[in-house]
Amino acid sequence: MLQLPPLLHRQAEDPGHRWPSGPLPPQVRHEVRLQPVLARVDSLTARARRAAGCALVAFGLLTAPAAGADDCLTERIDERARISQVLDGDTLALQDGRRLRLIGINTPELGRDGNPHEPGALAARDALRRLVFLNRNQLGLRLGREREDRYGRLLAHAFLADGRNLTAVMLKQGQGFALTVPPNTWQAECYHATAARARSADRGLWRRPDFRPQPAAALPISTEGFRFIRAGQVTHVSEGQYNKWINLQGNVALRIAKTDLDGFRGLDWKALPGRSIEASGWIYQRRGQLRLQIRHPLMLTVLPPPDRSGDKPD
Repeated sequence: MLQLPPLLHRQAEDPGHRWPSGPLPPQVRHEVRLQPVLARVDSLTARARRAAGCALVAFGLLTAPAAGADDCLTERIDERARISQVLDGDTLALQDGRRLRLIGINTPELGRDGNPHEPGALAARDALRRLVFLNRNQLGLRLGREREDRYGRLLAHAFLADGRNLTAVMLKQGQGFALTVPPNTWQAECYHATAARARSADRGLWRRPDFRPQPAAALPISTEGFRFIRAGQVTHVSEGQYNKWINLQGNVALRIAKTDLDGFRGLDWKALPGRSIEASGWIYQRRGQLRLQIRHPLMLTVLPPPDRSGDKPD
């Protein structure tokens, strides 16, 4: 816990008042002797209040006044961590040597090995850096159901001292995309709703043309990395031995592994052809086709059909 400077002695109510020369009256000597004791009591009381505040933070963060109903709060903290470096908009280095990948968000990538930064990457990293710095480089962590990704990074939701969810704050600022990868689906609906509000308000990166849904039919075959796409029309739905495919205009297909199909039970597959959709995820090229894997239904939006009620017959 941070040490605060010693408490200053309270000034007299009347700074101009001075006792006459000579010995102090007995009652005044008594008060003077008590002042160090009272100062010590004040100091201990302040420490107790700070300790109580830390305990409340560590045991739930449910009543933090700075957190609102849409801030994706938690009822528990699994561990506390010190941050040594912010690596990008969704990844941090911990003081103990581990790397932390925030659950629920994907931000633009910083350029490596001579490659340029993706648009908005520096802004997202700097936004996360400010939040962590203002929190004195300490975070509370709620660990994911799956605790490590394939790169060995710790997967967790992170919380500031005032109870706010770090992923939710970044999404609210418009610093990245909501991301849901099973089995780490805690607060997924809240994250996506927060990102949708930021998009509607044109906050942060959503003001940039790069972050508007890209037409699937216009994507070059060399496209890779995380993308947010829109298809003017689903051409057909097909099924293979291990995957279900939603085929789009423009030689692009969405892949849903059969191991993930339970999460899509509410989707009317037969009604998809002819509909417009939006999808986000990592895109790659295979066999002359662009493919994007969808792991959770929140990463796929079937857009409502156009309103033709005002159309006039010829």
